Amino acid sequence: MKNLFHLAFPVDDLDKAREFYGGVLGCEEGRSSDCWIDFSLYGHQIVTHLAPEFTRQNITNGVDADAVPIPHFGILLGMEEWKELAEKLKEKGLQFVIEPKIRFAGEVGEQATMFFLDPSGNALEFKGFRDFSTVFSK
Repeated sequence: MKNLFHLAFPVDDLDKAREFYGGVLGCEEGRSSDCWIDFSLYGHQIVTHLAPEFTRQNITNGVDADAVPIPHFGILLGMEEWKELAEKLKEKGLQFVIEPKIRFAGEVGEQATMFFLDPSGNALEFKGFRDFSTVFSK
């Protein structure tokens, strides 16, 4: 069995979270209650917890000339799967914080990246790699 990650984070509206994670991203929904929903994000468990009182700060960190939202979460995909997702999200009219692009082109660690926010303002990054052995290359 492969190792999986579990991530729990706050949302201010479970119906909007269900629409975004299930409808826009295509995540399969698992268990739920009146205050949380489990989703499968590429086989990993993410849990949206209702917390309307949670306050977010707009914090960024400069990476390769982009203002990267902090904190954020996401997943690493193969390059073709990343391209398919980027096209799907563009077709759905998703607004990007950082448009799909190649970062560190021609350098060690070259990767595709895109950032967007869920309806509650949680930042997500999806990266694409041609070769996963380069993920931690220096």
